[in-house]
Amino acid sequence: MSYSELSVEERAAIQLGQAQGFSLRGIARLINRSPSTISRELRRNQDGIGAYAGPVAQQQMRIRRQACRPKRKLLPGSERFELVVHMLRERLSPEQIAGKLRSMNIPSLRDAYVCRETIYNAIYALPVGELRKELIICLRQGKTARRPRSGGVDRRGQIPEMVSIHVRPPEIEDRLMPGHWEGDLIKGKANASSVGTLVERTSGYLILVKMNDATATSAMEGFSAALNRMPLAMRKSMTYDQGREMARHAEITQKTGVAIYFCDPHSPWQRGSNENINGLIRQYLPKGTDLSVHSQEELDAIALQLNMRPRKRFDFKCPIEVMSEVMQEAMAMRHDAPASIQ
Repeated sequence: MSYSELSVEERAAIQLGQAQGFSLRGIARLINRSPSTISRELRRNQDGIGAYAGPVAQQQMRIRRQACRPKRKLLPGSERFELVVHMLRERLSPEQIAGKLRSMNIPSLRDAYVCRETIYNAIYALPVGELRKELIICLRQGKTARRPRSGGVDRRGQIPEMVSIHVRPPEIEDRLMPGHWEGDLIKGKANASSVGTLVERTSGYLILVKMNDATATSAMEGFSAALNRMPLAMRKSMTYDQGREMARHAEITQKTGVAIYFCDPHSPWQRGSNENINGLIRQYLPKGTDLSVHSQEELDAIALQLNMRPRKRFDFKCPIEVMSEVMQEAMAMRHDAPASIQ
């Protein structure tokens, strides 16, 4: 069974349990976690006198996660990037540029040389615009998309017509415009049952979707129905990982009008809202259990409880309050009729 990161609420419960003298097993029962998880959490985050503080532990987790993220070697605007752009304009190939950089022996570039794949990836990761278009034309084949040259085949990526998160409009990343969602699938015992999750990025508002299984057909039907219950102004985009259940994503877009963007492999931080809420959902839908026993009405009740939890991010307003506000604003802009949130 895979490990899921402790939530803010769980860390607060651990702090409270320790302060009240609970044993490891007692704290574990309190938050439905294994004693080994509690032991590991305390070992990592206790201070010199054995005290544990939930907010401090949460901050330490974020620092560790940030340190684990891959560091980009070709950041737009950096000295190395500008040098690569100059050489591309001189019609050198990425392989020639990589070799040239190694031979130039520039002190400021010694920390990390780049290979041809890094150069290709940096070009295709640029936002849609004149610079990206110009640099792709500079490549000898000039293709608008490229398959990485690697020894193996990543079967996870066998989804037709995927649109990368790297071409997603920047206003989605800022969480300022409502109607942009993150999607995921929570799986039950032996992956035989599943529940779909949708989180609206601006408000943190959660929708849980009952599904018969984890197939592409169930995901297409379940997500389409859930999104279509929202007003048109709140149906703009969804960001998802490269799970095979999204093989019919084009049909979701056709049915709902929602554009779908796919994250890079092994990059959960690109769907931060969904990753954060999944730990809370697991308090109600524990791992290793049969999720098919829960009706849509039960899932709606769970989502309502989570949507009514106050969030520090919103000055302790709850997601359902924030969602009501952003919906009214979005529909006022579209002159749409308001819809109620349940």
